[in-house]
Amino acid sequence: MKWSVRDLADKAGIAFSTVHRFETTGNATESTKEKIKAAYAAQGVEITNGDYTGARLLLKKPDGLARGPQSI
Repeated sequence: MKWSVRDLADKAGIAFSTVHRFETTGNATESTKEKIKAAYAAQGVEITNGDYTGARLLLKKPDGLARGPQSI
């Protein structure tokens, strides 16, 4: 995924400045973190830790069923 800060903000339904602040300071409300997590999940990416620094891509087989997770 090649999302810009603006892309993530749009997909998560939050302000650009909120994403920028989270990326630079690590500070965000739980609501904001959940919106970011949901935006990634909609693209098949799972956040794997509570610090939002780890993720894995859930690849799909041609039949639409998930294969195992792949670290990214």
